[in-house]
Amino acid sequence: MEFDKLTESADIVRFIKAQRIEWLGHIQRMDQARPTRKLADWKPMGTRQVGRSRQQWQEDVMEDLKKLKIKNWKETAKDRTTWRDLAEQTKTHKGLQ
Repeated sequence: MEFDKLTESADIVRFIKAQRIEWLGHIQRMDQARPTRKLADWKPMGTRQVGRSRQQWQEDVMEDLKKLKIKNWKETAKDRTTWRDLAEQTKTHKGLQ
């Protein structure tokens, strides 16, 4: 299948999680003044509605980093090569399903 070749036969869930981790590193390396970085660092004021709150994108990625046992991710993300290697390892990590 062409899609399997594109994802190199990786599990699609792990592939997507690896892409999110790559994007998180990209955002972290951005200048503080860039709008994308500002939005990523922004914490909304006020309270959420009653009931189970929806998980935010960054919370979901942080959970994946915890499963990968990545500590001090902000420092690690500054090194593009190391971060890219980490994202590649995510594609084959069995703990991310």
